[in-house]
Amino acid sequence: MASTTPGPRARKRDPNRRQSILDAAALLLARRGYVGVSMADIGAEVGVAASALYWHFPSKQQLLVSLFDQCMDRLVSEQREILMRSGHTLEALQEIVARQVDFVVDERGFAQVYYREATSLAPDDLRRLRGKQRAYVDGLVELVCDLRPEVEHATVAALVHAAIGTVQSTLQYRSHMDDEELKTFLVGLALRTLSTTA
Repeated sequence: MASTTPGPRARKRDPNRRQSILDAAALLLARRGYVGVSMADIGAEVGVAASALYWHFPSKQQLLVSLFDQCMDRLVSEQREILMRSGHTLEALQEIVARQVDFVVDERGFAQVYYREATSLAPDDLRRLRGKQRAYVDGLVELVCDLRPEVEHATVAALVHAAIGTVQSTLQYRSHMDDEELKTFLVGLALRTLSTTA
């Protein structure tokens, strides 16, 4: 007679584990910075041993690279979705700028890690990341060029970089405004920069 005793259950890998690790890493990096976070810290936040993280990411820097890729992919994807939905309109420009401001203000800690650590990546990773950044900036330049056909392309590109720099400048100091007030201020400042005439 065959035994009816159940055998050991096969372990199932959590399909969301990789994203859970990325989310935990982003949270810890925002709080402590890259140097202040270990793989053991991230594992503890997820509730697994640090060794389990290496099934998904061979090193802490590769985990950081994956976070940066995910961040830029999201910004580029949101920009494209807005342009497809709203076309090259002022409303699209306002929404894209607002999304950029949301990232800088709502995810300030991680944004600071991004802008502080991105240049220390391996050359291939940095080249790929820079390519995504260029795609994002180029999309914004093309939009502003269509909205302001009387302005030379080089001038528009300078205005776009100035507007992005304006938004990111808040990462260098702690504003005394509340978040919603700061967002409104930064969106208005960036849009005024983009409407500047030489």
